[in-house]
Amino acid sequence: MQSLSSSGWKDKTVSSVKIQVQPKKPTTFLIKRERGYTTAVSPSFTSLEVEMMKVLMVVLLLLLGGSLFVAEAKYMVYNTSQGIVKDKINVHLVAHTHDDVGWLKTVDQYYVGSNNSIQGACVQNVLDSLIPALLADRNRKFIYVEQASIILSPFTNLDVHMAFFQRWWRDQSETMQHVVKQLVSSGQLEFINGGMCMHDEAVTHYIDMIDQTTLGHRFIKKDFGVTPRIGWQIDPFGHSAVQAYLLGAEIGFDSLFFGRIDYQDRAKRKNEKSLEVVWQGSKSFGSSAQIFAGAFPENYEPPPGGFYFEVNDPSPVVQDDINLFDYNVQERVDAFVTAAVSQANITRTNHIMWTMGTDFKYQYAHSWFRQMDKLIHYVNMDGRVNALYSTPSIYTDAKHATNEHWPVKTEDFFPYADHANGYWTGYYTSRPALKRYVRMMSGYYLAARQLEFYNGRSNSGPNTDSLADSLAIAQHHDAVTGTEKQHVANDYAKRLSIGYTEAEKLVASSLACLVESASHNGCQRSTTKFQQAKTHYLFSLISLQFNGLLLLIISNEHKIMCPLLNISYCPASEVDLSQGRNLIVVVYNSLGWARDDVIQFPVLNENVTVHDSEKREILSQIIPIADAFAGLRNSHVNAYLGRTPAETPKYWLAFTVSVPPFGFSTYSISSAKRAGARSSKSSVYTFRSEKSTVEVGQGNLMLTFSAKKDANYVNSRSSVKESVEQSFSFYPGYNGTGNDKDPQNSGAYIFRPNGTFPIKPESQVPLTVMRGPVLDEVHQQVSEWIYQITRLYKGREHVEVEFIVGPIPVEDGIGKEVATQITTTMQTNKTFYTDSNGRDFIKRIRDYRTDWDLEVNQPSAGNYYPINLGIYFQDDKKEFSVLVDRALGGSSLVDGQIELMLHRRLLLDDSKGVAEALNETVCVLDQCKGLTIQGKYYFRIDPIGEGAKWRRSFGQEIYSPLLLAFSEEDGDKWMNSHVTTFSSFDSSYSLPDNVAVLTLQELDDGKVLLRLAHLYEMGEDKDLSVMTSVELKKLFPKKKIGKAAEMSLSANQERAEMEKKRLVWKAEGSSRKQAVLRGGPVDPAKLVVELAPMEIRTFVIDFDDKGHHVFAA
Repeated sequence: MQSLSSSGWKDKTVSSVKIQVQPKKPTTFLIKRERGYTTAVSPSFTSLEVEMMKVLMVVLLLLLGGSLFVAEAKYMVYNTSQGIVKDKINVHLVAHTHDDVGWLKTVDQYYVGSNNSIQGACVQNVLDSLIPALLADRNRKFIYVEQASIILSPFTNLDVHMAFFQRWWRDQSETMQHVVKQLVSSGQLEFINGGMCMHDEAVTHYIDMIDQTTLGHRFIKKDFGVTPRIGWQIDPFGHSAVQAYLLGAEIGFDSLFFGRIDYQDRAKRKNEKSLEVVWQGSKSFGSSAQIFAGAFPENYEPPPGGFYFEVNDPSPVVQDDINLFDYNVQERVDAFVTAAVSQANITRTNHIMWTMGTDFKYQYAHSWFRQMDKLIHYVNMDGRVNALYSTPSIYTDAKHATNEHWPVKTEDFFPYADHANGYWTGYYTSRPALKRYVRMMSGYYLAARQLEFYNGRSNSGPNTDSLADSLAIAQHHDAVTGTEKQHVANDYAKRLSIGYTEAEKLVASSLACLVESASHNGCQRSTTKFQQAKTHYLFSLISLQFNGLLLLIISNEHKIMCPLLNISYCPASEVDLSQGRNLIVVVYNSLGWARDDVIQFPVLNENVTVHDSEKREILSQIIPIADAFAGLRNSHVNAYLGRTPAETPKYWLAFTVSVPPFGFSTYSISSAKRAGARSSKSSVYTFRSEKSTVEVGQGNLMLTFSAKKDANYVNSRSSVKESVEQSFSFYPGYNGTGNDKDPQNSGAYIFRPNGTFPIKPESQVPLTVMRGPVLDEVHQQVSEWIYQITRLYKGREHVEVEFIVGPIPVEDGIGKEVATQITTTMQTNKTFYTDSNGRDFIKRIRDYRTDWDLEVNQPSAGNYYPINLGIYFQDDKKEFSVLVDRALGGSSLVDGQIELMLHRRLLLDDSKGVAEALNETVCVLDQCKGLTIQGKYYFRIDPIGEGAKWRRSFGQEIYSPLLLAFSEEDGDKWMNSHVTTFSSFDSSYSLPDNVAVLTLQELDDGKVLLRLAHLYEMGEDKDLSVMTSVELKKLFPKKKIGKAAEMSLSANQERAEMEKKRLVWKAEGSSRKQAVLRGGPVDPAKLVVELAPMEIRTFVIDFDDKGHHVFAA
């Protein structure tokens, strides 16, 4: 040792410390303190070693706790090395932080720690302090969940989709990255869940759940070489069957842990020691897709007894210096043992997990680890229980090693209530415009990736990366749920808008390439140039009301988005065609089968005609734009553009298009040259009589309306007849203010109604009926703030209902939740079915739970369920199905009736954390009013057993709407010089009716990600719930497939490897393995993929020819 002195400091002792800088290079250096700084001195260090030492110096100071500089201090070494002890209660201490990717603050604010007047949270601090704390003791462990990446938008020069670990990771030096990789490799730092966010499980679509998980998993695999094996859904407000089997077992997870289940369910499971189960979420797959699942005894925080150790937390620390006051080692050990024994008494086996952390904790990680070090040390000295640093992976392996038989859980954990009047079913509908925006962007992303593949991916842009990342973040359980603050909802919308803008440029260039005659030689030779028009970002939610069709307007000179088509605003179609100009419409179909559908868009003039690519005139219809839409258009366009449009179109143009699979067709709209050639104008009829009826519909389906507004539904093909009545009502939001016994309000999370009231017009309002050769419509002004159109298309056998709701009036000081009811005479015996994330359907029984005897406290809220695809019920002859265009809440509260909640506007906070009323308002020119939403739902009645065909096939059409591109040209110039029809498939091939392509995406390494999904459950349809197959060679007729490697669902490991590693769990009551139908191995020569009911198979394809991706038309 050597004595050093410096100005202002007494002589300090300098310690020689050996630290392993590199595996084979031990280095000795001196620590000295001068002018308040601690430095390392060595005669010969490389720059890499210097960087490493900066990290290690912090570690050393944390490790020694200042004892280097105080000669009298005694350095205490805590024994944290204890592993599992066979005959004791093993308390697995799992250090974690739960970092919301937006909630009270935006993702950026959470990362950098700004806007702390709302919440003191800084994820950057968490990650910065975590690494030195782990390095200080190799026994310490930590898990991290949220990966969310950073994407630089070339169009805004903004880091628009930045969040947590990936952002932090890319900001680190090479040295620090090396240190972190070592921590991951050693198991001290473990990635759990591994997606870009902890997605919601109620209002997310299964395709979005897969996509966001895949993004995170592939990043972890690429940068760290590991595959997450544990699901960690600790905060979502209820848990879905799809999460268990699809985003659990099929991902390759060995277990799934979560925090929130119904309070009645939790109490029963505690008594029965069944908080941990084997969850079989799929009827089709049964035990072959089961997963070990555990609900925490209370929540995802430390157990009762004072074990919170963030700086300034009130929990008592372990004070183990006998020379100081407040020595409390035995007291803290006793509290630990008491809490451990209490949890062990409700848990099977001698292993329990403590979740040591909660929201945004470990901002100063050493404050947690210091106390856990002491607890492990002293608890194990005490000897009554065994404490150890652990992770969910270690805990899962320990549970599996006990060879226990576990209770079986089926179905899901919805709805969730945390007390008698606290049903978290309001968020199923909260922020309905944002929910619609997310769903539309999801369908657009699917189509954009296909077109990106045709054109060839460019890592420098434009590409789909930005949209992918913004969509991933939007799946967060406080994003699409609508449970965030308003400024955070605006931030999610802004990110989606920016992502869409870049993807839209990619889509435009790909379509331009495909329609050019020169495209036979490859898109890189495309001569068409597009300039990006100025995009106006409307952060108010009115811009989020997409509907029906995705539109992109292209020409040789410019491109403009049409995001407000649903309110009849589309500048590209509102053009003057009187001077011989033609409007060209290219219609792209992202589904794997040919599609006939009706498209419509606004036009200025009724004197138009439509021709297909063969120059044949086709049937079209002119429909007057209703006053309700005109008013909505002018107000919203003003907000969107900052000005009122010069001219308001008076008509919709509607016509039927036929589009091949994975391809497009082209149509031309021109001014009619002769009277007989023009589009048919709709006849308009006002129906006032209370005695007479009016009939609409063409073909098999007819609706007959009476003055009472009910309708008689008749399908002549299927001989189905039924009375159908549509109505609206509202639930006043409960005001619990001043109620000491139960102060629960209705709010963003909670649906707590205070009665229900019908919404009826103050006086008799006539029906307006519009008829034509393409479609018929019945218009109803239900109230001053509700407008509805019932629509039937020629040749279709379902009913489309379009609604405008809002602004919801609150001048009476009462918040309202608006629902619509579709009532039939069917006897349904309290039973109905709702989808799980748009995938499986689950049986529901009113006022009943499969797992416990339900105490009914909220007959409406307690029977609401999330709906992403649809809801249906049946009697002994018929089944009635309703499909939706976005996630929302719904139920069957009365036999023969389906109810959908469409909109919510509430004036009170529900005290679940967001601290803000769900009162969405739109301000235009200093005038603010409540949000108006517009949307659609669809219904159909089929003979019993035949409804699945429509639910599955039309459900795909709702999710993947046709994409339209517009251009203007002189005369027939376009049709003579461009490719007018295209399909990427073999000309004689389309996918089977029970199969969909979920993903066709070129990866950044040039390989292609392909996901194929069987759409039907086992036994759902007599014809289509069967094994089917897809011929890969016919999907890619112009490409030669070198290798098609089957992967796990998230494409981070080969399927065979995943199956070998998967833990097999024993379930109570199961004596033999259940026979399950699965597709067989893929013959590399034939390249035919088999798909069993509900099976999704994922492949990474390597093409032998690495050339351009455009297919010859």
